[in-house]
Amino acid sequence: MVKAIDIDGRKIGTGYPCFLIAEAGVNHNGDMNLARDLIDAAVEAGADAVKFQTFKAEEVSSFSAPKADYQRQTTNPAESQLDMLRQLELTPEAHLELQKYCRKRGILFLSTPFDEDSADLLDDLGVPLFKIGSGEVTNGSFLVYVARKAKPIILSTGMSYLSEIDQAVRVIRSTGCDRLVLLHCVSNYPADPADVNLRAMQTLALAFDAIVGYSDHTPGVESALGAVALGAAVIEKHLTIDRDLPGPDHKASMEPREIASLVQGVR
Repeated sequence: MVKAIDIDGRKIGTGYPCFLIAEAGVNHNGDMNLARDLIDAAVEAGADAVKFQTFKAEEVSSFSAPKADYQRQTTNPAESQLDMLRQLELTPEAHLELQKYCRKRGILFLSTPFDEDSADLLDDLGVPLFKIGSGEVTNGSFLVYVARKAKPIILSTGMSYLSEIDQAVRVIRSTGCDRLVLLHCVSNYPADPADVNLRAMQTLALAFDAIVGYSDHTPGVESALGAVALGAAVIEKHLTIDRDLPGPDHKASMEPREIASLVQGVR
């Protein structure tokens, strides 16, 4: 299979410098000024890319869906998950504005789509690759839809059995898309370093002859640095301006000085 992927002239794969994604996610809290601050922090830290999330709240959550435990602890527990997501949804105009700001600052703009319309929006914006979250590993129709756009895919694998990852890889590759990176991931927010099992990256690499990396939700930089030492071609780490801000992901994110320390340690 493909051993390296070219992204805007940058190689991702074994033998190349680790590709570092600062995961801004929904830590903008619906505030464009805060979103730009996150981009600035990623630039100043030296990350290769900053990534947001693209979704329509009604497409990813039902009216009756409860919040996850960590979301209830970090946001209003009386609020529904749907109402929370509505406040974190970015408009198409906001995406375009953030992409332009990333170009101005000299960093790659990425976003994770959660539905087909969102994938179309990102494709229209010309993103160079798609990052797909762990929750879509068993969503075969969505994987096919994205893979047929003929761009590289980075797929997180948290919560997944190896058999489910195998099916996802087969589905993606059946479209002719062979530019694939698999990210080992522990889907706890935050994750306990004792549960990380970084050698799972090597299992993924051997099982699927794929480029591998690590999406890290642990506190600190140690787990991510260990992943790079074991050959991670991609590292993804959540970024926040302030862990004390309200919102579902801030507590499991790194502040700017910590992201800068991670980048320095990796390099």
